Parts: sequence; C-alpha cells; structure tokens
Amino acid sequence: MRHSLAVLVLNKPGVLARISGLLSRRMFNIESIAAGYTEDPNITRITLVVQGDDHILYQVVKQLSKLVDVIKIHELASSDSINRELALIKVRAGDAGRRADIVNIVDIFRASVVDVNSETMVIELTGTEEKLMPFVPYSGTWIVEMVRTGKISLDRGPGAAKDAPDSYLT
Repeated sequence: MRHSLAVLVLNKPGVLARISGLLSRRMFNIESIAAGYTEDPNITRITLVVQGDDHILYQVVKQLSKLVDVIKIHELASSDSINRELALIKVRAGDAGRRADIVNIVDIFRASVVDVNSETMVIELTGTEEKLMPFVPYSGTWIVEMVRTGKISLDRGPGAAKDAPDSYLT
C-alpha cells in the first residue's frame, strides 16, 4: 500500500538530505519525494510517498519525528486530497505527419507542446499518475527522453496540513 505524507520542516539547508538519508539507512523505499516553499518562507513542505503496510508507515513517521527540523507530519488520504505530477517528454518529430500525430495525442491528453525544433518536440503533461502513465504507450518509440516530478498533494477543503487535527506531530 502506498502512503503519502505531508512533512512540514524548517527551511534550512540539508533538511531534505537528512530526511532521505534517515529513511534510506532504515531501508525504507521512497517512491516519490517533492519539496517546495510554503506560504511561510521559513517552512518547506515535503511530500513523501512510501510503500508499505501500516507498520511501515508507523516506523517512517516515528523516525521522521525524531528529526529536530520536522514541525509536523500529516498523512494525505488519496480520497481526501488532490494529487498531481508533472512530466516533460521529449519525442522525435522529424516529419510533418509525425508532428500532426503528436499534436493529436497531445490534444487527447490535454497536454501542451512547450518546445519544438527540427528533430524533436517537448510535451508538458500534468495530472495524476493514472493520467500520465497511459501517455507512454501512445508515444511508443518516439520518446527520446522523459522526466517526471514527484507527487505533490494538497488536502481538499478549507484546512491546511499545518492545522490538521489528525497530524502525527503537534
């Protein structure tokens, strides 16, 4: 089972490295990690996705809560949160026929072409993992290079992770 965690930390150098190092030393696999500033410039929000049962989740939270710079940890239930990823995909687009096919596929997925040159096109695709994954077979052998961000998530409704009543740390 996958678990998504919103981890609020002090915005200091090395915090992300300490978190990933701690989890890797304890043999927890991080499937996805994304970090960015919050509305408070002194706080960074890290979205972690880890694989495992409830015991693994408990251990991950327990280990993270030991770090001094961790302010709060909140599990994001997929049904109660909005989840997105970003993919940039460079595809071969040598002739006009292939370019037209690519543009048609881009339209189907509500993606965007963000760069075009004589040999390649770069496509930007945002959405859930379920939206991103079906795009790959459509582009088939056309893909030259692909990069994806980690999952970012936000709770639905008026609350915020820092105010969440079911957070693991206070």
